[in-house]
Amino acid sequence: PCAFHKPNSYKHSCLNLAKLLLYRKNFIRYKRHVMQNADLLEVIERHPTKVSGAWVFRGTRVPVAALFENLKDGASVDQFLEWFPGVTRTQVEAILDRALVSLTQMAQA
Repeated sequence: PCAFHKPNSYKHSCLNLAKLLLYRKNFIRYKRHVMQNADLLEVIERHPTKVSGAWVFRGTRVPVAALFENLKDGASVDQFLEWFPGVTRTQVEAILDRALVSLTQMAQA
C-alpha cells in the first residue's frame, strides 16, 4: 500500500497523484513553450503592413526566411550580418537556438 494513503483508497489516490504529476509535466512543458515564444518575440515581429506580414527581425524589414535561405545557399552567419546590417548577432542566434529546440522536441516526440 501507498505510505501516504489508507489501504482502501490506495488505487484511487495513486491514480489522482499520477494525473496530477502528468498535469504538472504538461504545464511545465507549456510554460517552457510560452517562455521560449516570448523570448523569440523579442527578436522577431510580424505586422500585416510590413513585408506582406512575413516574420521579420524586430526593427528591420529583413524576413527571417532570408536567414535560412542564405544559410542554405552556403552563406555564413557573418556574411548574413554583413549583408543585412540591421540584424544583430543576438537575433540570429536566438532564431537558430529556437530552431534547434524545435527540432530536438520533434525528435523526442
